[in-house]
This record gives sequence, C-alpha cells and structure tokens, in this order.
Amino acid sequence: METAPLKSFATSARTELIREVSARITAVLAQGSSERAEQPRAVSALESAIAAAGGGDKGTMHIADKVAYTWFNRIIALRFMDANGYTGVGVVSPAADQVAQPEVLAAAKRSQIDGDVVSGASASIILALLNGTRQPRPGLDAQAEAYALLLTDYCRYWNRALPFMFEREGDYTELLIPANLLAEDSVLSRSVKVLTEDVCQDVEVIGWLYQFYISERKDEVFAGFKKNKKAGSEEIPAATQLFTPHWIVRYLVENSLGRLWMLNHPKSRLVDQMDYYIAPVDEETDFLRIETPEDLKVIDPACGSGHMLTYAFDLLYAIYEEDGYTPSQIPTLILQNNIYGTEIDPRAGALAAFALTMKAAAKRKLFLKSPVEPNVCVLNPIYFSADELSYLVTVDGDRKVEEVFWNQFANADTFGSLIRPEAALVDRLAQHLATLGDDGDLFRADALGRALRVLDQATYLTRAYAVVVANPPYMGSKQMNAMLAQFMKDEYPCSKSDLFAGFIERCTHLAGPQGTVAMITMQSWMFLSSYEKFRASLLTKQRITSMLHLGARAFDSIGGEVVAATAFVLANVPVETRSPANKCAGTFLRLVDGTSEAEKVAALGAALEARTKDAGYHLASDADFMAIPGSPIVYWLSEKMRSAFKAGRQLGQLAELLVGLRTGDNSRFMRHWWEVSRARLALGCASLEDAKVSGRRWFPYNKGGSFRKWYGNQEHVVNWEDDGREVEEGLAIRYPYMVPKGKTLVRGQGRDRYFSPSVSWSDISSGEAAFRRYPQGFIYANTGHSGFGSDELLDRVTLLMNSAYGTSALKILAPTMHFDIGYVGLVPVVSGLDELTTGSLAQLVEVAKSDWDSSETSWGFTTNPLVQVLGSPS
Repeated sequence: METAPLKSFATSARTELIREVSARITAVLAQGSSERAEQPRAVSALESAIAAAGGGDKGTMHIADKVAYTWFNRIIALRFMDANGYTGVGVVSPAADQVAQPEVLAAAKRSQIDGDVVSGASASIILALLNGTRQPRPGLDAQAEAYALLLTDYCRYWNRALPFMFEREGDYTELLIPANLLAEDSVLSRSVKVLTEDVCQDVEVIGWLYQFYISERKDEVFAGFKKNKKAGSEEIPAATQLFTPHWIVRYLVENSLGRLWMLNHPKSRLVDQMDYYIAPVDEETDFLRIETPEDLKVIDPACGSGHMLTYAFDLLYAIYEEDGYTPSQIPTLILQNNIYGTEIDPRAGALAAFALTMKAAAKRKLFLKSPVEPNVCVLNPIYFSADELSYLVTVDGDRKVEEVFWNQFANADTFGSLIRPEAALVDRLAQHLATLGDDGDLFRADALGRALRVLDQATYLTRAYAVVVANPPYMGSKQMNAMLAQFMKDEYPCSKSDLFAGFIERCTHLAGPQGTVAMITMQSWMFLSSYEKFRASLLTKQRITSMLHLGARAFDSIGGEVVAATAFVLANVPVETRSPANKCAGTFLRLVDGTSEAEKVAALGAALEARTKDAGYHLASDADFMAIPGSPIVYWLSEKMRSAFKAGRQLGQLAELLVGLRTGDNSRFMRHWWEVSRARLALGCASLEDAKVSGRRWFPYNKGGSFRKWYGNQEHVVNWEDDGREVEEGLAIRYPYMVPKGKTLVRGQGRDRYFSPSVSWSDISSGEAAFRRYPQGFIYANTGHSGFGSDELLDRVTLLMNSAYGTSALKILAPTMHFDIGYVGLVPVVSGLDELTTGSLAQLVEVAKSDWDSSETSWGFTTNPLVQVLGSPS
C-alpha cells in the first residue's frame, strides 16, 4: 500500500480539524450564540468538559483535539463505507457521475431524504434551508448547514450498528462539526481523493491513517523524553503506537493460529494460503488440542487499530469454511467466539472494532443489518471510594483482597493489559454483584454499573486464550513516570526494563496451557544481561518454535537503526511437561542484513527455500541457549561453539581477572605522562613496596583506551604517592557510603596486583574487544580490566582472546559495547590453555610496541619514522 498520500492527508487533516473545531468552540461559547438558545444542555456539557480538562486554553485545546479526532474518525469511516457500498448513498462521497458535493446532499436538493435515517424535524429544516425559506445560522451558508444536519443524522443512524465509531459522547460533538466540509480542499473532499475505491478494498488503510494522524503528537512526546519528561496515560498511546507491516503480521498469525490448526489437522489445505508459515522441523506432540474452530480464541492485548486481529479474521474465515460452516454464519461466529482485543486508547480501540466489522461486512453484505459488536475492550480507569467499597465487598471474603480487586483498574489507562486480575475472584464477585440492588439510589446505581465494567475488563484479562498475538508498546524505564516504573518493579521484576518485556511475560500468562504466543518486539531481551533472569524463566516455561531475527530497518516507516526487532512464536510448554519424544528444535531465520522490508522479505523467502546456515536458516533448542552463561538467544552458533560452552572451563577459573583503581576524581589524580616532571615519575616498579620506597608521586596508569591489540595505550599516570594516601582520602570523602566499616576503598580493589605484569582490555569498545600485554610497573584502572597469572598463562590468554574464537565468544557473551570481567570470565576454554603455543606472541607484541613507540605520546619514543625515512641515504 502506498502510504505517502495517506501520511500527507492525515497529518494535514489533524491540523485543519483542530483549527476548525477550535473556531466552532469559540463561536458556540460566545455570549448570545444561537446554540446557547437552541441547545443549552449541549453547550453546558461542552463547558463542563472544558472545565474537567483543566479549563481555559488548556481545557479548550484538549476538547478541540478530542473532537477533531472524532470527526476525522467519522469522515474516514463513512468514506470507507461509501466506497464499499455499505451506506446505500454517498454520505461523504459524491455520486459516481459527480465530482463535487456529497451524494446525500445532492439528493436532498432534489427533496430526496431517507426518512429511516433523517428525522422529520431535521428533514423539514434541511429542505427549508435548501429552498431558501429558512436563513442559515450566522457564519454558515444554507448548503453547509443543511449538510451538517444530514451528516449529524447519518452519524446517529450508524450509532446503532457501530456505536464504538459513532459514539454520542457528551452531546456536544455535533455542536462542533467543522464548518468548511463542503469546501473544495476540505478534509472531507480530500478523503474522497486519497481513499479511492481501490485503497478502500483493504481495511489496513484505517491503521495507517491512525498512525499518521498521531505522528506529530508522537514527535512531541519524544521531544519531551529528550528533556527528561516522563510518560503517563496521556503520552503512552502516542509514544508507543507502531503500525506493524503486513508481512510481519502474516508471519505472526500464520505461525501461531495457523500452526495450531495445522498441528490439529495435518491434512488441512490452509497451508496453501500461508506464505510465511514455517512447518515444524520435528514431529510435534506437545500442542493444544482443538476440536472445533470455535475453540480458537485469539487475543491481542495491545490491539491498536486491530491489524493483527483483522488478519486473524481472514485465517479464521478460511478455517471455518474448510470445516464446513455456512458462509453466512461465519462472520458472526468469528466475532462472537474467536477474536478479542484490549487497548488503553479509546480511539485505537474504536478503529479496531470498526476494522473487524468491515471485515465481517465484506464477507456478508447483510451483516450491518444485524451486526455483532466485536470483542474489543478499551480498559477504562475505574476507582471506588471507601463507602462504595464497603457496599461491594462480600461479608465472608478477605476485605483487603477484594478492595484491591475492585480498584485494580484505577490506573488502567496507564497499566493496560499488564494488570493481572485474580481469576478466582471474578466469578465469585460476579455472583455477589448479582445479589445487589441500587434501591433507587442513583449513586449506588452508578457504582454498580462501574463494578460491572470492572468484571467485564477482568474477564478479558483472565481468560485462557489459545493464541496471543501482539506488537506491544516499547518504552524503557527511563521514560516511565514514577507510578508506572514502580508498578513494573513490583509486578514484573524480571522484565521491568521495558514495557515490551513486561508484555512478553504477560502474554505468556494470557495463553492457556500449551497455548501459543506470537509477538514482535525489540531484540534487546535476547542478549542483554539486564534480561538474564527473564530469559532463564522464559526458556524454562516456554519454548521458542520459530523466530525471524529482523535487526534494524524492519519497518520502512521508521528510519535508521532506531528499532532493532525480532518476531517470534512461543509455545506455553514448560520443560517439566515436555514429551521426551519432542526434540523441541526451533527454526530461526537471520534477516538482520536487509536494509528495507522488501530486502528482509526476500531474505526470508531465500532462507526458507535453501534451508542452509549460509542463507540464514538455523535450528536450535532452548537447551542450547541454557547451556551458555546468561542464556542469550544465540541461535547461529556452530556445533563446535555450542560444545565449547557445554564442555569448556570458564576463563575466569584459569586466570585471575580483576577490576582496578577508581580514583573518584581523574582531573585531580590523573595526568598524561608528559604533563609531570620526570623526576617525580616512577617507571618499572615491581611491587607496592618498590613504589613506596621510590618516594615518587606519579606511576604508570592503565585505564584502557582505544582499540589496540597486543601492546599500547600507555600514556597516563596516577598519583600514588605515599601508597595512594591522597587518592584513598579523596575517595572516602567523595563516596563515604561505599567504604566498608573498618576498611578503605583502595585496599579492596585488587591492590595486591598493582604493578604486576598483566593482560588487559578496555571496558568499552564500539567494536570487538582488544587484549594487550602490559609489563610490570602499572596500576590498572577500573576501565582497564586486567588478568593476572604467570607470564606464560598471560601470553596464552592474550593469544586466545585476540583470536577469532575469542572474538566470537565475546560477541555471544557481551553483545553491547561493554566488556567487563564478568563477560570475559565466562569465555569457555575447552582444553585448558596449555595447548596454545606462544612462539608468535613475542613478535606480535614487538610489532605493536614498535608502532606505539613511533608516536610522540609514547615514553619509548625516540625518532619520528618520517624523519628516519627522510634522513636515510638516497
């Protein structure tokens, strides 16, 4: 789908509609306006809404933004329905042989008004306006006011079938209908041009329009993040909405819903229409048994505009059809029994419900005559006072537990589907609620209504679903407000670092035993140490059946390397329940090299056809990952490398790896060697005692540095006069909370190894790590990690870690820019280090030393190589 015209239309439509609605608010609220006399209740509702939103300009802008979006929703919905022939007459679209005004207005000019849609009172006013016997309101012409009345009544009419899209909220939306809808370049006119009949054959267009409509708001939120602003309920929808490319949606749904059906019906021809289906490698035995299509309950717990669910509808329709159901009954059965969605953004939820309804209408033309409302639940914040709670709790239950249950949705617009209601309480409290009456008390009636809503929301979040599919929100803990960050720490301690990780965990709870979870998320959970406990839990309780490792640029709508993603499918089959006959090998497709969606799709096809590692096709099991320290999802390892991790000893067990001196104030205690007097510089000390006896102030300091193998980065010195007395005193003052009782900071930092020969590497590197030999005489820093042992051992460690093997091992263990001793110490050494010959090391070190000493920043510098060349005999 060509999205550029959609983006241009949606972004400009938002600006125009907000401006038009703001102008209408000003006109309606003006003293002496005709609306105050004719519709006082609606005007009063508008004033109350503005006050509730903060009053003044802030409240007015909030309502203008909200109503502008409502009219955008209605216009695109009606245009989509017009284009597909569902409205009978063009409500926003011209007749087939016209290019100007909406067909419904042209018909009204001919006195043709549908009495089933337009009320008698409205029809009389419309006809009077059009024949000139009634004057329009100030600021409007007769046709504009007549069309506004027609559009209002058609929205009311479609409220019966599509209440989520044509809501009657507040009674003031109709007051604020934009005044310029009949203009040549209005939003309404442009909607017809952009949403052609061909474009409207795919309901996916609804989701694209929503993403583009809120894109400017998203930019505002991200600009706030750069200023350290945090996200709450107002910012989360805009910050986290991301429309999933259709090919990724197909992979996720086909390999969850489609796969489950194929496992239960191996001879099904559903496979013929699943282009992205990855068949199991081994014979599967641990899967959910499905008797009928109605058992296939699917939920998207962060459904957005419903893209996942609309494709699930397509696949379910094919399943029902294959199973012999009558085509006319299938759409209703799917919406009643199979598809569920939850969302915190009411606007997105309305679009998801609309998209599903349009899917049903496309399959059955009469569906809109007796529609079934889709199971899309917008999770509303609901709170009960102490008095209301005393009425709702049971006599014989745990009062505190029940109070928590009733108020668990108080922040639902922030926590969303991450809320985990207690399933056992839902049925019990539903039975209790059925025994209560309002006794004619309006306040009690309102509380009971909200309680029913709590039960409804809790029911969505406690069902056991066969399939859970999602593109969850992405938001790191740094962007979360204090309330959300604390919620994540309390409820999702292993996945608190990002919302997407919390949603992975939550989705596995929503899927019933042997159910399936299919998601696309950031790839960071696969490798980073902050997700180590999360991975360990996931690999124990679920197994990965397939994965598309997408890397960056999987979304053409996102430029650069911003989102590095992975799409994957999990089976809810804990290790202890797996059948011994099930080998549990998963299929992993490495698609990280493509720079666009098209390239990644092509790579996917090539990998599935070739089924070789060179093409990016890999097989691995959860046991393979768990054999590696930290359980990273490194599916591409060779059998030899996997064996090394299983059988080898860890490097940290063979060499002493230590973190060195942290001065606490480098500007005070550290210098370049050329900045200090030679008379106060000590080179070559062999021990702490030598250093103390020397009486010198400055000593060579290894603090890591740039990428250099074998030798180099010897340019700093540190104040270690009088056994480091000043450094130690400075640390005690600067970091008193870090000083162990009765001890000092310095003496707890591998002090006994100061001045010993070492192998060292930098804590941070933008590429691979580089290991260097250091002679005696250096104090090593906390950023110049070091290993100690015999000279022969250090030579062998240097050779091993600078080899292709060492580099590969660290790519697995340390996937980011940090190479701390915890990662390096985990490198497996299969046969010990004794078999490594070190004859070449002296030459490698000497070449690197010669290169280092050719620079004036080396204290071994004698002559510039260029001078040597120029000064040599010709």
